[in-house]
Amino acid sequence: MRRIFFFICLTLVGVMTLMAGVREDFKANPKLSANNYQAYPTSGFPAITAAPEGYEPFFINHYGRHGSRWLIHGKTYSWPVEIMEKAQSEGKLTRRGEEVLQILRQVLDASQGRLGELSDIGHEQHQGIARRMYQNFPQVFQDGAPVVARSTVVIRCILSMQNEVDVLASLNPRLHITTDASEATMYYMNYRDSVARALRATMMPELKKYREKWVNPKGLMKKLFNDQRWVKANISDDEARTGMLGLFEIVGNMQSHHMFENVNMYDLFSADEIYNVWRYNNAYWYINSGETPLTQCRVDYMEANLLRNFIEDADRAITSGLAAPGASLRFGHESVVLPLCCLMGLNGADYRTTDLETLDQHWQTYKIFPMATNIQFVYFRKAGSDDILMLPLLNEREATLPVQTDVAPYYHWSDVRDYFIDKLSRQPFITTQK
Repeated sequence: MRRIFFFICLTLVGVMTLMAGVREDFKANPKLSANNYQAYPTSGFPAITAAPEGYEPFFINHYGRHGSRWLIHGKTYSWPVEIMEKAQSEGKLTRRGEEVLQILRQVLDASQGRLGELSDIGHEQHQGIARRMYQNFPQVFQDGAPVVARSTVVIRCILSMQNEVDVLASLNPRLHITTDASEATMYYMNYRDSVARALRATMMPELKKYREKWVNPKGLMKKLFNDQRWVKANISDDEARTGMLGLFEIVGNMQSHHMFENVNMYDLFSADEIYNVWRYNNAYWYINSGETPLTQCRVDYMEANLLRNFIEDADRAITSGLAAPGASLRFGHESVVLPLCCLMGLNGADYRTTDLETLDQHWQTYKIFPMATNIQFVYFRKAGSDDILMLPLLNEREATLPVQTDVAPYYHWSDVRDYFIDKLSRQPFITTQK
């Protein structure tokens, strides 16, 4: 009995430690709670572990999310302004509410004609990524090396691509760079998977229950409005929750713009509210991208075509016979790169659970996909050897894969390739053609 009690106590301590770790992260930097609106870091990148003796990099396989952007839906910007202006006209805003309304008007005005577009910081993020990629692996970008860059057909992705290739071209004008953005490649660059869409839809009622449980706007309403009877008469409970989530997006996305990056409105939310809104969004992204039995462990397979393209491009580079096969760069969206991370199993992103209550203790979006998220598989070879090594990087940091290795943080590409091929074979009904 004592052993059971002791085990239970240890388990509870472990759970509390994990929860405290997330909360401490948000306390130190509340911007991490912005989920997919978190800005890409500009510094603090660790050094790359030297390759085993004799190995040199020769090829990079890459998928990158577009950089920081404006919000996509105009209503997210406009609705809080509309309801707060109505309250202002009736004298129902607090002093802090008046201040917030003034800021939100500025944000709304600045967003006009910019919905979904790459921001100024978004441009800079990709310039920095390209510069560090070149500095870390100069052997890949030798004179004449081909750099094949592809983007989805969305302008923010095309501009993200252009920012990177422009920097690479400036660092070595003798690179052979080609760019493309076409519907012809969308079957792997941003595949529209009807099976995944249907499976996600089955979980929306369940997810709504957690939205109602975790997203509590009462505290926010009191900070913005001085008459809660007015709030009840003019804002439904569902509107209040939707408004809180929308305002959380606006506040989180301010880090995407130089004009607002130093405006901090996280004081509108308590520590518990920040944690719980993030917790709901974390569950939302897990349902929509994760490898969970709740969606038959199927949703991340929507990126099967993309993973196959990684394998095919690596095969071509390895067998090409070129001195410098260069790089294969792809640019798209968080709705692609997150399930791709899960499908690959990068840093344990393939974590499986049916328990959304404890998901936040094991799987955290802010550790996976900020703006400009990028996966880099860097390939190394050694003269006289057929053994190709591969170093996986997630956001320019060494990452792990669910594959055994005796050269960590490097992997034998043949082992990784076999693992991916085997995993892809478990879902043979994925479309593999245009």
